[in-house]
Amino acid sequence: MLTGLTRPTSGTATIAGRQYAALPNPGRVVGVMLDAAAQHPGRTGRETLRLTASLLGVGNRAADDMLERVGLNGAEGRLVRQYSLGMRQRLGIGVALLGDPAALVLDEPANGLDPEGMRWMRILLQDFASRGGTVLLSSHLLREVEATVDRLVVIGGGRIVAQGTLDELL
Repeated sequence: MLTGLTRPTSGTATIAGRQYAALPNPGRVVGVMLDAAAQHPGRTGRETLRLTASLLGVGNRAADDMLERVGLNGAEGRLVRQYSLGMRQRLGIGVALLGDPAALVLDEPANGLDPEGMRWMRILLQDFASRGGTVLLSSHLLREVEATVDRLVVIGGGRIVAQGTLDELL
């Protein structure tokens, strides 16, 4: 609902006070990764990031820098279909970060990551948040959530059923 893919049955969902579709360049405001498998399997990692960079208006240099930031340098010329799930997760996170957004919406970002990849993601997201960014993360990996987040919002049946700091809820 936040990204306009599903209509809410009531109420509205906004980002920076506007509906997602009304944002002039949404990827510059909010980076989204809902499914790491959503990348075109016939493109390379570099092509995927450069196409996104072009759409966002950030240029090829930003795409090439992102390859290194997400640990895919050395694999940038391989087709996405040849990437492991963890590599596709890294690419998806890179796509979400490419527009230098103020917020990230990530669905199961640790899925398929090995322990080093989970550590990398945790550091990346904590750094993003420490610089003023907001991360909305959904996950069923409760230990990873506990190691990554400052605040929790538990949603059930489309309603917030609990929210607070880790200490308050755990």
